[in-house]
Amino acid sequence: MDKGKLLEMATDPRFISGIYNYCDRWCDRCPFTSRCLTYATEEATFGDDPAANDINNKAYWDKLHRIFQTTIEMVKDYAEEQGIDLDSIDVEEEMEERKKDRARTRKHPLSRAAYKYGRMVDKWLDSNEALFAEKEKELETKSEIGIDSITTLNAEARDILDALEVIRWYQHQIYVKINRALSKDPLDDWEELQDFPKDSDGSAKVALIGMDRSIGAWGRLREHFLEKTDDLLSILLHLDRLRRNTGKEFPDARSFIRPGFDDILAEQVP
Repeated sequence: MDKGKLLEMATDPRFISGIYNYCDRWCDRCPFTSRCLTYATEEATFGDDPAANDINNKAYWDKLHRIFQTTIEMVKDYAEEQGIDLDSIDVEEEMEERKKDRARTRKHPLSRAAYKYGRMVDKWLDSNEALFAEKEKELETKSEIGIDSITTLNAEARDILDALEVIRWYQHQIYVKINRALSKDPLDDWEELQDFPKDSDGSAKVALIGMDRSIGAWGRLREHFLEKTDDLLSILLHLDRLRRNTGKEFPDARSFIRPGFDDILAEQVP
């Protein structure tokens, strides 16, 4: 995609400004893809070409490089228009500050708890692989002897798979979003002085939504595996404590209005 096409898409009024900043990147389940510039750009760039969508394929990296080149051209043009000297920025100092900030963030109790949750998910799923195999065999047996209808059994299998998909999707994203919320952004102080919503609250909200949905998914799994209630409750307790503490750290996160998702524009989506 060339620079002109990208600029044309960026000014298209059908796209919701900034909607991609506070989403969970689960495009397959998002009702706003037709109004998201990021999604449209990726579709225009990668399309339906399997090779261009495969991270292990050279075609993917070739197209990604072209996006990089186009973006760099736009940045340079903007800097020139604004009289900004890109070479004047002290990159080393900035990188050092970022490094210190990441180290500080990762030591925060919320970050450590979110990381631990990701490990707990892996440990539980790895240790219960046989459980899912047994459940699959159980459903097949019920189908063969006609205990339940095919529709009922398929619904149960789909519910289990759906719960697992939700858990896996948010497993590490919660950690990433919490770390972003905890990171020191120079704009946060300015936004607070201007009485603007803070980016950190937006990131924290995405993390909280991921926790809410994960708790619901774990609850659904428990209904199918009652014998694992004790194990699942230990995960649920940890996740709920993380959710509560995140809410305390970012008391305004729940009220943060994410463009498109939480404002009146959402009502306009068919």
